[in-house]
Amino acid sequence: MKVILNKDLAPLGEEGDVKDVAKGYARNFLFPKGIALPYTDRTLKALEARKGEIEARKQAKRTDAASVKERLESLDLIITMPAGANGKLYGAVTSQTLADELGKQGFQIERKRIELAGTVFKSVGRYKAAVKLYENVFADLSVQVQGQTLKTETKAQPKPRRPRAEPGARAEDSAPEKPAQESASPEETD
Repeated sequence: MKVILNKDLAPLGEEGDVKDVAKGYARNFLFPKGIALPYTDRTLKALEARKGEIEARKQAKRTDAASVKERLESLDLIITMPAGANGKLYGAVTSQTLADELGKQGFQIERKRIELAGTVFKSVGRYKAAVKLYENVFADLSVQVQGQTLKTETKAQPKPRRPRAEPGARAEDSAPEKPAQESASPEETD
């Protein structure tokens, strides 16, 4: 079934695109949410009338993506993670970690748009990550992972031991007394 997208939908396309989708997907998801319109002569004429403003919005997105690309490529992102003496991290730097760190820097980028060389960074060093901004616009992000050594804790103090019972004493004598539980008689419960 052919539909005309009314809004941008990440996996499917952008506003104004004509796409071929399953009928159930269109009827149950795209049409009720207002994301798409059925492909008819009437909707096609409406699309042609709006084509200029749609192109203007796409051009604005392209220029925004270009400016964000310049800012991202000039940024040297430094992430400090707990690491061992050999440079291995206690954990890993993932795309979510980078998205959170970029959010602190003022960039609103979804983790799905960040592609790492491999799946995660597991050791200290310099890495590159690609950030998809819009259409075919990718920014190369320089990431430096630094190790933070954890303070070594002193050896835990041993637990105090219970005094041993004297030889010949019975176990009941050395055990602490427990309070007796009172049981209610059937007459008292009425």
